[in-house]
Amino acid sequence: MPRHPNYNEERMNKYRISYITTIYGVEPYIAKFAETFLGQTYNDIQFIFVNDGTKDASMEILNSIIEERFSHLKERIVIINKPNEGLPLARKSGLEVAEGEYVLFADADDWIELNAIERVMDVADRTNADIIYFDLVKEYGHKRSIKRELEYTAATRELWIENIFNYRSHGYTATKCFRRSLYTDNHIFTPKLGMHEDMYLMAQLIYRAKSIVRLPEVLYHYRKDNENAMCSQCREVRHTASSRNLLDLYSKFMDNLAESPIKDVADGLVLRAGWHHILHKYDLYGEYPWLGDAIRRAKMSTNYRTPFAFQLIVKCYNALFH
Repeated sequence: MPRHPNYNEERMNKYRISYITTIYGVEPYIAKFAETFLGQTYNDIQFIFVNDGTKDASMEILNSIIEERFSHLKERIVIINKPNEGLPLARKSGLEVAEGEYVLFADADDWIELNAIERVMDVADRTNADIIYFDLVKEYGHKRSIKRELEYTAATRELWIENIFNYRSHGYTATKCFRRSLYTDNHIFTPKLGMHEDMYLMAQLIYRAKSIVRLPEVLYHYRKDNENAMCSQCREVRHTASSRNLLDLYSKFMDNLAESPIKDVADGLVLRAGWHHILHKYDLYGEYPWLGDAIRRAKMSTNYRTPFAFQLIVKCYNALFH
């Protein structure tokens, strides 16, 4: 496959792309995933599996599939075994051993089109883009729903970040192939928890990208019938984890929000956290002592994910009690 004219053969990248997945509690799904993950039609791939301390037979099934079907790929396969620390840190472990010029994540309970990496890297070769993103289909077992993404470029990357946080675009890491140097050459923070960890990471990477290209093809199958997935947990758990993650992101940039990836969504993040504090009676004010001042300064907007009426309640609550 021809390289883009700007491709430098002397770069310190052993592979064209590192494909990373984390494994925890995916025994019923790992076989189908591994067949499509390892069965890619593109050759220049480093495959990274991070065993996040899974307690089921996922790793035994994976190792069996590698031995029986993909033993010829062993030199390009990396398996990391680590104690369970959650999805964000597992992904970070994969990034630390990645040797590809590009990186793409996948979740081991999903599956991908067999030519997905070939299609993405064809775009990379033609455009030399920092980020190439594509579409997905949500698989519910009894039905499916194709999710098309909007068109963004580097010139509209801040709008893309704003739309991700306000649910007008998708934050999934699994549909965004990024140049690894965006991660290694910048101070990219890692989320603490496994809820909205995708938007936490991708906002930082998108903000640093100098070129962004959309590939308008459905290449990824996002399984929505896995009852063990974080997204299926109760609303209180999801809301609390989300607010803690996003407040942590806010805290990383709060001293200079105007020059940060979240400058256009920061007020919305603290107002959402304030609403979750009221709704679920979780003491986010105690965990983040600066939250009251941040909410006091925040401007309300109908563009935020949190409805305007709820924002008004948060403002009143904050004025009365904080």
